[in-house]
Amino acid sequence: MKDTPTKCVSVAIQKLRRDYDQSVTVEELAKLARMSVSSFHAHFKAVTKMSPLQFQKFVRLVEARTLMISQHLDAATTAHKFGYESASQFSREDARMFGNPPARDIAGIKV
Repeated sequence: MKDTPTKCVSVAIQKLRRDYDQSVTVEELAKLARMSVSSFHAHFKAVTKMSPLQFQKFVRLVEARTLMISQHLDAATTAHKFGYESASQFSREDARMFGNPPARDIAGIKV
């Protein structure tokens, strides 16, 4: 029985969630899903409404937020743990994804 495109994409999604702290290319994900890069990209976006790299960034930011809350980490420490070149880059991406800078957002969650 042949795997559906959605099932093939789900293998890549599982890898991105499991290995969120590792760099991975779209080519590697497409190979894992047994698709061409263009087909994989189109099917991935149809399933998640995001590109593979946007999805990877989303997963990493959610994991970073979880770590900041559970371990009471600041943005600079979290940025370093997640491989960001600077705390300001991490803060910008976090604010774009969640609406507020990490410190303000996390303070609102902890209340």
